[in-house]
Amino acid sequence: MPLTRVPLIQLFASQQARTRRDKLCAALRQLITDGTLRRGEQLPSSRLLAVDLSLSRVTVEAAYAQLESEGCLLRQSGKGTFVATDLPAVRPARQATAVPRLSSRGRKIVASGGCDDPIFPQAFAAGSPDLRAFPHDTWRRLVAQRLRHAPEKMMGYGAPQGLVGLREAVARYLAQARGVRSDAGQIIILTSSQQALQMLAMLLCDPGDTVWLEDPGYRGAYHAFNSAGATVGMLEFDDQGARIPDGPAAKLIYLTPSHQYPLGVTMSLTRRLAWLAYARAHGSWLIEDDYDSEFYYHTQPAPALQGLDKAGRVFYLGTFSKTLFPSLRLAYLAVPSALVDACCRMRGVMDGHSALLMQAVTADFLDRGHFQAHLRLMRKLYGSRRELLLAELTSRLGDRLQPLDHQHGLQLTATLPNGGEERLTHQALQAGLVLPRLSPLYQGSVRQEGWLLGFSALQPAEIVSAVEKLTRLFSD
Repeated sequence: MPLTRVPLIQLFASQQARTRRDKLCAALRQLITDGTLRRGEQLPSSRLLAVDLSLSRVTVEAAYAQLESEGCLLRQSGKGTFVATDLPAVRPARQATAVPRLSSRGRKIVASGGCDDPIFPQAFAAGSPDLRAFPHDTWRRLVAQRLRHAPEKMMGYGAPQGLVGLREAVARYLAQARGVRSDAGQIIILTSSQQALQMLAMLLCDPGDTVWLEDPGYRGAYHAFNSAGATVGMLEFDDQGARIPDGPAAKLIYLTPSHQYPLGVTMSLTRRLAWLAYARAHGSWLIEDDYDSEFYYHTQPAPALQGLDKAGRVFYLGTFSKTLFPSLRLAYLAVPSALVDACCRMRGVMDGHSALLMQAVTADFLDRGHFQAHLRLMRKLYGSRRELLLAELTSRLGDRLQPLDHQHGLQLTATLPNGGEERLTHQALQAGLVLPRLSPLYQGSVRQEGWLLGFSALQPAEIVSAVEKLTRLFSD
């Protein structure tokens, strides 16, 4: 019996029931149903249990009586209180953890390893904005204003499509900055670009449908469509961007035409028009992921592919994770008009809507000119850091690490002509450096080794120090 009282004392303390009697009933009931208390096992007397749990004997007697009335306990005069012997078979208290049977989609997602983003920016984590340079005071003021005026409106449920004010602000910004041809009614606010891809995969892909992705490319896109059961084909590149392959017509094509991730190639106008013609001819859908297009250096970005589309075959995808901050969890999708209703319904099924307060504050940030001012400052800041990183790599590492010549984004892709990516990456981690690898972004057998060196979140002194550490790795 002493062995029985120990788990009972612990379990009793954790119960949330209103009365002590009910807490004791719940604790004993759980120990019986999970097999810790076996059928026919004797319980402590009401006097002893009352002492152990610092309860009155009346409380213990009341709990025992309640469980006896439920058929859980059997009380015998002169002998004591026992767990009923005619209870259904229970699972053993300790059992080996069985591997759960997942769906085919679940198994694919688990096998893929998932999508991991750096939690804390450090050299050379890719794709992290400099949160130290964010206009915190302005943001706090906008939040306070929204909460001061009708805060209850920010605390309820919202429409799956997103707050009208934010959709209008996004539509205006995209038209001016990227040439996107969508009104607010075609904009859907989401949590992330990954959610948008999962939504489109669920909405548009049947198992076996052909989907084309860039190789190398964004792993999150591969996870989304592979887990949906699509037959994923890989697109090769030349100096004009992703080439249109021969073979079965694709249901969906995922592209990063402004600056291809991760190689940085900008798709030519000729190739863009060819992809649009292909989509019209085959009834295919193009997904344009315009990630990091806001951050360009020396050259203006090419207008969005979506702005050239006259047949309604292009989804345009963007996010505020890099332009504002990652934990904001706001992205936007410009949807062909024929699919707006279906996308809104799917969005509602997935998780309802994004947080209203953050949507409203982001809309204010755009409408009052803070967003454009912040982007101008960040382009200048990140551009200078990019130049410093290039200069440091060139002077210290020469031909051992070759940066690719592209003028966009928050990271610099550099290749390793002599290989050693995996070994050097592991050594760098021991030295406190994060080196996002290039080769895992390939799906095919031919893989180029290198790294995606994030620079945007690093101060100049941090860039110099990080390159010094990197140089020592090559010298060891």
